[in-house]
Amino acid sequence: ARATEEAGFDAFFRSDHLFGVDPHDLTYRPTDCWTTLGGLARDTARVRLGSLVTAATYRQPGLLATIVASVDEMSGGRVELGIGTGWYEREHAAFGLPFPPTRERFDRLAEELAVITGLWRTPAGADPGFSFHGKHFHIDDNRTPPRQTQSPHPPIIVGGTGPKRTPAIAARFADEFNGALSKDLRATFAGFDRACEAIGRDPAEAGHSGVLPVACGSTTAEALRRGEVMGSERIRAAAAIGPPDLVTERVAAMAKDGADTVYLHIFDIHDLDHIALIGAEVLPHVARTG
Repeated sequence: ARATEEAGFDAFFRSDHLFGVDPHDLTYRPTDCWTTLGGLARDTARVRLGSLVTAATYRQPGLLATIVASVDEMSGGRVELGIGTGWYEREHAAFGLPFPPTRERFDRLAEELAVITGLWRTPAGADPGFSFHGKHFHIDDNRTPPRQTQSPHPPIIVGGTGPKRTPAIAARFADEFNGALSKDLRATFAGFDRACEAIGRDPAEAGHSGVLPVACGSTTAEALRRGEVMGSERIRAAAAIGPPDLVTERVAAMAKDGADTVYLHIFDIHDLDHIALIGAEVLPHVARTG
């Protein structure tokens, strides 16, 4: 995170997973996303911090709203909440976390976002306090809600490539829609824009972002070495594996498809030279092209 800040990036986001890329990697050590971000809030000064993305199945919404608000305060108002339904069934089983069917996970995500935003928008001491009675979650007269630093609350990011439920939920709650690893980012954004228009929301009110896995190298061998740790053919197929010029071109292409933010997915967090290289050889070109 410090290397990211020093290299000139705008933000440092981390995943919210308890398994690594390879679930059979016995050397992987799980860490909690939001505990880590709380520490990084004190260890950094400028970059924004967030999750891409938190699994809604991991934490009850009232608790998550409080956790994120706490980290927001610790960071001086630099936190963003990326959240999704959760998808990694084997990971849930390994840690004793419930993993409902797909439709229920989407239903729970919508309710969870209603609870989180409801708590964040409720002033302390409100009479009556915030209440919510859904199928999956119930909040009863909370008059001492979490007190986040950002107003009205930390930005919320919702995303994915699903054609219906994901954009519909994002249109209701998200400050940013993330197209993830969509093969057709322009079409994915168009689906979100239609979902906004269907509820009378201006799509321009929300940011549009995408994810680009990156293995950048000053030589071909260096780039290929960094690409080897990605651990998934699907990810490698979507990745920019090559020199800084290639990464710059891919970012520009995503911007042309409508992305105003691009998240570079870096897999080896110990390879700080990788961060420095991208900061020195990619970011200046991206900044010049807007």
